[in-house]
Formats: sequence, C-alpha cells, structure tokens
Amino acid sequence: MTAQAFNLRQRRGACPGLSAPMPTGDGLLGRLMSIGTIPLAAFSTLCAAARQHGNGVIEVTARGSIQARGLNAASAPRFARAVAALRIAAEDGIPVHSGPLSGLDPEEILDASALAADLRRALALRSLAGRLAPKVSVAIDGGGGLSLDELAADVRLCAEVTNNGVALRVGVGGETTRATQLGVVATNDGAEAAMRLLEVIARRGRDARARDVLAADGTALFRSTLAGILIGDATPFTARKCRDAIGLHALRDGSLAYGIGLAFGHSDAAALERLTEAARTAGATGLRAAPGRVLMIIGLKQEMSSSFIAVSERLGFIVRADDPRRHVVACAGAPICSSAHIAARAIAPAIAQASAPHLGRSFAIHISGCAKGCAHPAPAALTIVGTPSGCALIADGSTRDVPYALVPTNKLATAIANFMREREASHV
Repeated sequence: MTAQAFNLRQRRGACPGLSAPMPTGDGLLGRLMSIGTIPLAAFSTLCAAARQHGNGVIEVTARGSIQARGLNAASAPRFARAVAALRIAAEDGIPVHSGPLSGLDPEEILDASALAADLRRALALRSLAGRLAPKVSVAIDGGGGLSLDELAADVRLCAEVTNNGVALRVGVGGETTRATQLGVVATNDGAEAAMRLLEVIARRGRDARARDVLAADGTALFRSTLAGILIGDATPFTARKCRDAIGLHALRDGSLAYGIGLAFGHSDAAALERLTEAARTAGATGLRAAPGRVLMIIGLKQEMSSSFIAVSERLGFIVRADDPRRHVVACAGAPICSSAHIAARAIAPAIAQASAPHLGRSFAIHISGCAKGCAHPAPAALTIVGTPSGCALIADGSTRDVPYALVPTNKLATAIANFMREREASHV
C-alpha cells in the first residue's frame, strides 16, 4: 500500500481507498480493506492518525472495511502515509473476503485465508481489477462456525464435506441462499475457478456484475468456463447453523476472540483507542474488522474476558447479540455530513430503543440523512430519509423508492409507532 497521488474524480459507485479517497458530505473518506489480524499497537496508531488528519470518526462497514472520515485534500495523503508506515496487510483491488476468523477457527474445514491469499496472488498477475466494476467481490467460506452466508458477492466458494473429502461449492451472484449454484470443484482448483468466473464478468464490460451475466445468459457462460475442473453438479443448498459474530469464540491456540459491534457502524477514535487498551490488558494481541460492522478482538485470555466485555459495554460498544442497535442502520448525518438534512446518528439511539421489541433480522430500520442512502443501499422494513421538508418514510424499500408519508422530525417517534401498529395489525 503506497501513498500515491489521489484523484477526487471517482467514478460513481467506486469504493474509496487510502490512495484515492472519495468525496463525501464531511470531506474525504478513506477506506482500508485489511487482511487478517491488525496488531493492537498498529490499530491504536491508526486511530490517532484519524484524529490528527480527519474528524476522528471511524467506521466499520457492513462488509468489514475500516473507514476514516473528515479528511481533506491536504490531510488525506498524510493519513495514507501514516497508515502505510504501519504495514497493515490490506488489499486495494478486487475484494476477497475470507471470514472473520479464517485460519483461526477450530471448526473451519478449509483454511479460507490461505485460499484467499492464493487468489490475491493470481489476481496480482493479471489486469482484471481494472476491467471489473468497483464493487465486484469474491467470498470464500471455510465452513467454520462463522459464515459469510449473508455477505453478497459476485463469486462464492464455500467449503463442504463430500463423499470424496472437502471440496468447494461454487456459486455466483448474491448471498449464499440467493446465489446461483454452478457445481463443485476440488480445493486445489478454487483460485482458478474464481479467476475464470471473474474473467467472464470482465468480458461483459466495466459496469457488469455477475447478476448481469446471469440475466443475459443464465448459467451457460459461467458453467462453460469451468469445464474441466467441475467434479460435481450443483445440489440444493442446505443452510447450516452458525454462531453470531457478536460474542465469545474459541480459537485454535486455546485463546479467545470476542466480537464487538460498533453501534450504527461508527465510533470516535478516542473510544476505539480505549477499547484497544482494554483488549491489551486482557491479553489480546490484535483485532480484525469483520462483516456486520464488527471488530473481532483476537487472543483474549479466558480469565480476563469478563472484565474486557464490561469495559467495552461502558464505552458504548455492542457486546450482546440481541442488542437492538444492530438492526438500525444510520449514516453520519448532520452536522457531520453537509449533505444530510437530519442528524441520522443522533436520533438513531432513541429510535432503536423505542423500536426494540420489533427489531430483528426480518425487521430493520435505515435512517439516511439524505436520498443517497450511503449507509444501506438495500431495502429495509422502514427507511427514513431526511429531506428539506422533513422525514420521508418508506415501507419495505430503499431511499430510491416512493415514500408513503412525510413527517416533521419532531413527529418521527409517533409516526414510527403508528407504522409498527399498522404492520403488526396487517400480519395478524
């Protein structure tokens, strides 16, 4: 990773990086897609750099990237140089996700981190990244206790036990349950299979995704490119029971990991520095950014885990899987973001508390400061969009859909309560 000159004229939909940060309502946004475990000292220094060069707001995204906000044209290169000096393993090309505890999980049947490293090396030898849409990604699931089932990806490789040993189920487009299954390949052919599938997408054009190829040609092109390495046909997918990322997890070396959630996906650098110090006191050696806006603290000692959890909770982090804040997504909002019409993150805690009995995987609320919907492009049970005239309410849709009501911000709590009552009545 180098501190190269950055270009502010990013293509719409592009992913921000450190060398090419993206303009947002509160300045430039720098994103780090880390690989593996970040040493605690390095993460603490990263937080200090975010305070020095930005506004101190740090986010962990739904896909597990780390973002620093409030950079500017002068400070962004300095922040990039500061992070580069830490030598944190990171990728700046096609995202290859390999699971929150890959390589450490005793339940994993295949080391997904090793396969991901093989694929990254193969990608580095070709020019595929420049020919693919910015958001094209690969997910590699090693079959451990924490899955990547809910992470959408263009190419999916999932380890499973077959009659002939461990193999890789290959799918394209979407989350695991929605992806189109193509068949099974040997583990040694995993990187090659992914490369071939990405090449098919690249030939479709710079804006294409796997779903576009499927819509135009079905599975024909994808299956034909795998000719010679498929060792089995696609079978109906059977969901497996996996643990929640939030909470305690045993590691192969006998130590523990603990998944900590960032409320509404963000925290301030000072709180994260205090969290890092608490982790160090509890014996941890590093952390990982994980999908779902989670930080995995790695290497905790059993006897120190309870005190670490207590400190984390006092700092405002999510330490329980049933915390209602997990199901409310809020962007930076006003006044942090100049594009926002409402203080999305400021009002999010009250909305989460009031809506707690209703929130869950099947019912999430998205609060967006403006119509861009940066924090959550997908539909939600209830989407709240800030406008110059008040809050637009959208049922079962995204910020791009037509609202069913427009209410003043001070009437929002009443409007949400009415929505909940009407929704419950309609489902009786």
